[in-house]
Amino acid sequence: MSNTSIDAAGDGAGLDKPSSLVTMGIKNRESAPGDGGASRAHERYLVRRVHALLGNPPVRIELWDGYGVDGRGHGKPVGTVRFRARAALYAVLTDFSVGMGDEFASGRIVVEGDLVEVLVACGSADAAVGRGLPGRVARLLARAPRCNSISGSKRNIHQHYDLNNDFYSLWLDRELQYTCAYFAGDDFTLEDAQAAKMDHVCRKLRLKPGDRVVEAGCGWGGLARHMALRYGAKVTSYNISTEQIRYARERARREGYEDRVDYVEDDYRNIRGEYDAFVSVGMLEHVGAKNYRTLGQVIDRALAPEGRGLIHSIGRNRPRPINPWIEKRIFPGAYPPALAEMMEIFEPNGFSVLDVENLRLHYARTLEHWLHRFEKSVAVVERMFDPVFARIWRLYLSGSIAAFLVGQLQLFQIVFARERDNAVAWTRKHVYAE
Repeated sequence: MSNTSIDAAGDGAGLDKPSSLVTMGIKNRESAPGDGGASRAHERYLVRRVHALLGNPPVRIELWDGYGVDGRGHGKPVGTVRFRARAALYAVLTDFSVGMGDEFASGRIVVEGDLVEVLVACGSADAAVGRGLPGRVARLLARAPRCNSISGSKRNIHQHYDLNNDFYSLWLDRELQYTCAYFAGDDFTLEDAQAAKMDHVCRKLRLKPGDRVVEAGCGWGGLARHMALRYGAKVTSYNISTEQIRYARERARREGYEDRVDYVEDDYRNIRGEYDAFVSVGMLEHVGAKNYRTLGQVIDRALAPEGRGLIHSIGRNRPRPINPWIEKRIFPGAYPPALAEMMEIFEPNGFSVLDVENLRLHYARTLEHWLHRFEKSVAVVERMFDPVFARIWRLYLSGSIAAFLVGQLQLFQIVFARERDNAVAWTRKHVYAE
């Protein structure tokens, strides 16, 4: 496990273990008994109201004394959400999304039945509750993502991506691709689909030997490695995750392609040089909408006159803040944008959007593979961290599957070029040619 620490003031100040940033303040109460007393009339009323705000889904909500509410007219519930303690109910009523997530992580809320099916049935609880509240109240309850300044981004990325490379290797594919795969065939394994995703990106960029490519946010270096070794590109990849950069550099040295890929531990705002292609896969979610114009200026400065660009990002159909629990426990500072918001990257800098593709269902399937592998290794995860951490990640992966399946989240790939570039492709034939 990484022993790096965050020295700046804030949520992570003074903590040595990245895992403590995720689980901070949550105690494991999995084996703790409930209150033992009978539920009160107002508590039963509040549970009925919560169930109604969720749209009366086919899910039973049950209190510690056995009192429960079922979805009307739906037949047998797909599962049961059980509050094992009175304190868990009040935590949820005080702050719905964060309370529900943290109480599930603590073990004071348990879900009987398939967790993904229950979450799909509820249809993204934070959105449903938001629709049931007056507009002004909903706006007051919404949290702004944490700061994505250069120092803020470093802290945010540390909490998630610097956890432990061994942890991610338990459930990602061999190339450690932590973004949406591309299931071009029904029989594709996760490894097949991640390789297909990288080829899909490279073909959209029309990469050829000798192309100079700059990548913003390289993860563990898989796409840069693929572009260099399979397409003959010269790649410069920027990333602020210490653990990911260390892994990518060590692998490049070990496998002998240091002369073709330069992994730079630095912020995307410090990109320098001129390139034939710009690519960013799974990084825009961490930029923050306030910084989109800055990102566009960086691309404008870096891209050659006939350069091509591709941005691959989780998004939404309309602007909405990220789930507060996800922002607090999983992705601090994250924000999945709507397409209209993404245009702040392109329009002020004279870029033309050439192609937009939505791979939403591909991401749901990718997550299903990740969750399956995670569950197979959950005992190892609990030894690495603790049961609270394992439940946090089970809820995150399951909730993400549900969000993509019900359309709360999208996955956009956008290809762009300069508005006066007449060397753009006439058709999309190159995207699907092997």
